[in-house]
Amino acid sequence: MSVQVEIENKLRIGLEPEFLRVENESHQHNVPPASETHFKVVVVSPRFEGVRAVRRHQMVYQILAEELAGSVHALALHTFSPDEWQHEKKIHASPECLGG
Repeated sequence: MSVQVEIENKLRIGLEPEFLRVENESHQHNVPPASETHFKVVVVSPRFEGVRAVRRHQMVYQILAEELAGSVHALALHTFSPDEWQHEKKIHASPECLGG
């Protein structure tokens, strides 16, 4: 199973999101073709209601501990409660790779 699918499955189970998008951005970095090392994650979950951004990220890191200890080099996290998502729904592009 691909790393991207593993990430999606674990986040669906761990956060029960209303919306989830996991994008493999590895091709934008200095890695071999078909790598799965850099991801952007957009997740909207009721579990984020009343939870500060740092704690939300910690929740994701805990769920993906195995992947982060292995092949995943970077995660760009965009975490929203359902109410926040209703007002935002705009995700900025990831920054240019600086060589890593």
